[in-house]
Amino acid sequence: MITFTPLSGAASTIRTVPLAYLLEVDDVRILLDCGSPDWCPEPPADADENEPLPWEKYCDALKECAPTVDLVLLSHGDLSHSGLYPYAHAHWGLTAPTYTTLPVQPMARVAVTEDVEAIRDEQDVGDNTPSPGGESAADGSESPSSEEPPTSPTLKSGAKKRRYVATAQQVIDAFESVNVLRYSQPCHLQGKCQGLTIIPFNAGHSLGGTIWKIRSPTAGTILYAVDMNHMKERHLDGTVLIRQGSASGGVFETLARPDLLITDAERANVTTARRKDRDAALLDCVTATLSSRNSLLLPCDSSSRVLELLVLLDQHWNYSRLKYPICLLSRTGQEMLTFVRSMMEWFGGTISKEDVGEDGKPDGRRDRRRRDDDHDEDALGAFALRFRHVEFFMNADSLMQAYSHKDPKLILAVPATLSHGPSRSIFAKFAEIPDNVVLLTSRSEPGTLGRLLFDKWNDSQREEAKWDRGRIGSNIMMDGVLRLEMHSKVPLQGAELEEFLAKERAAREKEAAQQAALARSQRMLEADEADSESDTDTDSGSDDEENEVERSLGDDFMDTAEDGKRARPNGRAKRKRDANGLTDGGDWEEDGVTRISFDIYLKGNVAKATSFFKSAEGQTQRFRMFPYVEKKRRVDEYGETVDVGMWLRKGKALEEDAESEETKEAKRRQQEEEAKKAPREPPSKFVTSYVEVQLACRLLFVDLEGLNDGRAVKTIVPQVNPRKMILVHAPQPATEALIESCANIRAMTKEIFAPSQGETVQLGQHTNSFSISLSDELLASIKMSRFEDNEIGYVSGRVSSLASSTIPVLEPAVVTHLQDTAARKPLRGRMLGSRPTQTLPQSTMIGELKLTSLKSRLASVGVQAELVGEGVLICGAAARRGMSSDALGDSVAVRKTARGRVELEGSVSDVYHVVRREIYSLLALVAA
Repeated sequence: MITFTPLSGAASTIRTVPLAYLLEVDDVRILLDCGSPDWCPEPPADADENEPLPWEKYCDALKECAPTVDLVLLSHGDLSHSGLYPYAHAHWGLTAPTYTTLPVQPMARVAVTEDVEAIRDEQDVGDNTPSPGGESAADGSESPSSEEPPTSPTLKSGAKKRRYVATAQQVIDAFESVNVLRYSQPCHLQGKCQGLTIIPFNAGHSLGGTIWKIRSPTAGTILYAVDMNHMKERHLDGTVLIRQGSASGGVFETLARPDLLITDAERANVTTARRKDRDAALLDCVTATLSSRNSLLLPCDSSSRVLELLVLLDQHWNYSRLKYPICLLSRTGQEMLTFVRSMMEWFGGTISKEDVGEDGKPDGRRDRRRRDDDHDEDALGAFALRFRHVEFFMNADSLMQAYSHKDPKLILAVPATLSHGPSRSIFAKFAEIPDNVVLLTSRSEPGTLGRLLFDKWNDSQREEAKWDRGRIGSNIMMDGVLRLEMHSKVPLQGAELEEFLAKERAAREKEAAQQAALARSQRMLEADEADSESDTDTDSGSDDEENEVERSLGDDFMDTAEDGKRARPNGRAKRKRDANGLTDGGDWEEDGVTRISFDIYLKGNVAKATSFFKSAEGQTQRFRMFPYVEKKRRVDEYGETVDVGMWLRKGKALEEDAESEETKEAKRRQQEEEAKKAPREPPSKFVTSYVEVQLACRLLFVDLEGLNDGRAVKTIVPQVNPRKMILVHAPQPATEALIESCANIRAMTKEIFAPSQGETVQLGQHTNSFSISLSDELLASIKMSRFEDNEIGYVSGRVSSLASSTIPVLEPAVVTHLQDTAARKPLRGRMLGSRPTQTLPQSTMIGELKLTSLKSRLASVGVQAELVGEGVLICGAAARRGMSSDALGDSVAVRKTARGRVELEGSVSDVYHVVRREIYSLLALVAA
């Protein structure tokens, strides 16, 4: 049985991102994607502080199911598909085996690192992390020193809600644990997922984007295909789901006819303009704006779609010989390019085919000179992804120091939503300059500043020029005032700085005391076993010596307390304090009498404690000892437990002792240099301010998201022809449009589901699987037939149990010939001399006959065939034009009349036998 539950990104909803779905195949729970929402949305005008935020329901559901997940599959390396995985991995117990393709792992790490560092650099995320300059609120509120917003209901709410933002180290640790695969590489899972096979295929849209094929022995084939692109781009090939460059098109046979297809319908009602027109509109806008001495702001993501923009702009700069700078404002921009330059085999389009010269054409004569100029970029793909015209900046301040606001430039700033980070801070000043252009290439998530600007642009277009009508719109002039909530982190000054430093000193002293106490306790617990053994050997001698010392000391150690009260045993006495309440560290006070305290036995006026037991000579004296806590050894059923940490520490200490003095000195110098290179961040605080932006720039939207439009979706899905289908990641109009389109196709399945967020869909019935062994005699008698990647055979036998194994064994059925008296009597109702009736062996054909595959096989053996109508293939003479009616006798028609039924009609001829033979070869023939 298959159970599917959308945790986020469901169908028929306004918010289609992030994507996260829980798929249960029998007893295996699979998490498909684990995206993160935009943590800094623009609050609506009528926001209520008590109203839950959009991501709370999703995060609560993911937190609840994360510990029980058995497998995680990530399809794309952006925030919408992988953004929340590090936090769930670190805090919610999402430690199940995770799989993705090789490029998605580093690209997702880059994207999430960029996002979490930008948010943590501006806001207190409320994870109880100590915030410099004040107490960090657990609910994510700003520090008390934040500036109060003006009296306005517009931008309140949301800032005081909890956000689940991982740390940079948690991001690294999470994605280092991810298993990577290559396209078309089958992975047979083990453990609880044993029996499942996962295979990744190219989905387009992003580098390493994946269509997941999941094969189960009980549930069949499941295809998870979201955010695909069938069109070839500059740096990527289209999805393999549709044959590229084929005249007849068609679906990739390996992915055709799955038992369940999980796909998105976000753009089912959208018609996208031609790529040629979109690229021309973007480049014309860029060239015209820079030529007029103005600048452009292009919000973009940090990992996936920014590559297509960089390749497009770099080629345009080479061809047009533009001298204006391209500024990429991203913390992880250079790191991202370092990764992708080592993955050229994953690229497609034209970027992996040739090295483009300065004139925009292939040039191999410069290779030698380039290698001499750039030794550090002599890796595979360095020339194709050189981006000579791109400059990298970590933050907006460094950009403003290099170029003033009057210098014409193209700024690519992250994130694309403009909800936080560099793109938001740049926009606040950039939008006030007349004739500057804000160029949007994606619609962004609902509730963000990016979506607000897109809606403003789309509402200003004519009805026939809107973004989903297949036309390119025109830029608009923005006006009015836009109030924005800005977050920043500023250094502490004055009294706040002094207070912070005082708290920091107190915290360091407290921590040092705790570390010293912990080290002392650790030394006591790690006492060597040999010491204990030697103590045991010398116990008898020590007792004799101690008794001799006691006798020699005599009455000097007798208790002199006048009240006759018993002294406190084990040295439980109060230290003598001075006028200030401090101890002098020497004497003790017992019952009002001052005693001298020693750590060893000395003659003098010290207190003595008596023991309950008496010796033969009288009362045995027991002297006060230095306090000692005996080690309590932890034992289990196998004996004393081994402290692994202790042995690791001892091993590290032995390694350090074995190192030479030169090695230790080199390590010490290296640590000092690294400490000098990493300057300590000054104490700071989080501040929230509200600014009013006087809009005076121009605004243009050009769709470069790289996704299938409605025409492609409505063409691909019927060709895949799944037995069942689940729609996700789509608004209400798009969901209804795709369902209506599929309903008009007779051969398309009618079992189409569009569950809402949190709604569970159950498909099929629960199947119980059992383990059984086949005996050697039975294996030798089975006739196996090949079907796809499996071998199938028919078995009939008897289940028996063996004392030596817990798994039952299937053995051949024993047929005994018994003759009884009834068998010797003549049989009535049968003629004398006739043979008894015998059941002929039956054969079963397994597989799905594809008429397109049959047509190709017949063409290879010289039989012409043509598809006529729906589900009918004409073979032989009738498929050739201009044939006389006499030659039609050699024609055969193949029809698929119903599910699992194929009819072969025609006269007995050579063509008939050839067609039947090829049909048999496409199916697995199992003899019963």
